Amino acid sequence: MVSLAGSQILSPKQTPCAPRRPGRSMRTIRSTLLHPDSPWPFVLACVQALGPDAAPDTRRAAAARIRLLAKHRSDFRELVDISGAVPVLVPLLWSTDPLAQENAVTALLNLSLEERNRSAITAAGAIKSAVYALRTGTASAKQNAACALLSLSGIKENRATIGACGAIVLLVALLSVGSTRGKKDALTTLYRLCSARRNKERAVSAGAVVPLVHLIGERDTGTSEKAMVVLASLASIADGRDAVVEAGGIPALVETIEDGPAREKELAVVALLQLCSECSSNRALLV
Repeated sequence: MVSLAGSQILSPKQTPCAPRRPGRSMRTIRSTLLHPDSPWPFVLACVQALGPDAAPDTRRAAAARIRLLAKHRSDFRELVDISGAVPVLVPLLWSTDPLAQENAVTALLNLSLEERNRSAITAAGAIKSAVYALRTGTASAKQNAACALLSLSGIKENRATIGACGAIVLLVALLSVGSTRGKKDALTTLYRLCSARRNKERAVSAGAVVPLVHLIGERDTGTSEKAMVVLASLASIADGRDAVVEAGGIPALVETIEDGPAREKELAVVALLQLCSECSSNRALLV
C-alpha cells in the first residue's frame, strides 16, 4: 500500500465546518470532527490522494482506505461524504484499473448505506457509473455495483433512471453467470427495480424469466425464494405471464408446492396466483 502520511492535510481546527446534513445537528458533526480520535484529517488526505493528478497506485490505495473507513460506522460515512470524497470516487468507476474500480464502487456502496448520503451520490453521477462497473468490473465489483444500485434505488425516483441506463440486462446476466452471492444481489436489486412497470418490461425483454425458473430449482442456496418473488412481480404484466408459461414456470412452481419447504410453498402459491388472476388459459394449465 502507498502511504498517505506525506499528503498535505488540514487539521479539523483549520478546516471550515462542513454543512449540516438533515437529521444530524451541527453540534454532533462538530463534536465528531474535533474529537481527538476523529478520522477527519485522514479522510481529507484520502480525498486529496484521489485527485486526477495523483498516481494510479495512490488513488487505488486511497479508495481502498475510504472503502474500509465507510464499512461499519454511520458517523464515519457522513464524515467521508461531507469531505467531498463522493465526486472524486465516482470517476474511478470508469477506471481501467480493475482494483481501483472495485475499491471505488465498494466505497460508494458503503457510503450509500447511510440514507442521507444517497442524494449526494446520485447527484455526482453514480448511477450511470455504477452501471458501467456492473458491465465491466471484476466479479466482486459487479456484485457490489448491483448492491450500490439497490441502495440508490431506495430513492424511488432513481428506479426508472437505473433501468434506463441499462442495468436490467446486466442484472439478468448475473442470474446466469454470477456466483451465488452475485445471483442473490441481482435478484434483490431486480425485485426493487421491478416495482416500476417499465422495468418489468425491460426484465422480460432481457430474458429474465428463463434463469428465474431455473433458480426455483436451486434449493438450499437462498436463491429459490428470491427467484419466486421476482417471478411473481414479472407475472403481474401480460408479457411476463406469457414468458413464465413458455419457460415452464407453472410445472416448476407446482413442484415446489409439492416438495418444497413451507416458505417456498407459500411463495410458489403467490406466484401462481399472480399468473392465474387475469388469465383463464393459465388457470386451465394449472388445473
